[in-house]
Amino acid sequence: MTTADRDDEVDLLIDAWSRRLPDVDLTPLDVMSRLRRAANRLARLRTEAFSGAGLTTWEFDVLAALRREEPPHELTPMQLVTATMIGSAAMTNRIDKLLERGLVERRPHPTDGRAVLVRLRPEGAERADAAMTALALREAAELAQFTPGDQATLARLLGILASTERG
Repeated sequence: MTTADRDDEVDLLIDAWSRRLPDVDLTPLDVMSRLRRAANRLARLRTEAFSGAGLTTWEFDVLAALRREEPPHELTPMQLVTATMIGSAAMTNRIDKLLERGLVERRPHPTDGRAVLVRLRPEGAERADAAMTALALREAAELAQFTPGDQATLARLLGILASTERG
């Protein structure tokens, strides 16, 4: 019997719920429960990759948003809010913590006297690059069990699922 032939945790979970709720179609759990488990595994993998570069996940998110910008790698706080999908109060707190660590700096906006820009400092760029490199290597190792074609199919299907909006 191969691994694919054995019941995994999700199969056992679905079997148990099917006995309790025999009239409910639980087939979506085949995908969504496994997707949730994969997301949890990915979160752990990312935490490990980022900690190796001396960063938390949220620190990487902010630094990566800045690093992806063309030099001088700077954005307004509101642009960072949009890029990281968090609230402005949380972003203010995050910027302050990154300032304390010397990974970013604030400077006045050159064309808007009311605004500031957050600029990535060299150490922030080095840490972001190290974290991304570690992440890419770890994720490649996780996906090595799939052929390039399977990876492309999985990416396409997950892209559809991620872009589907329900009202």
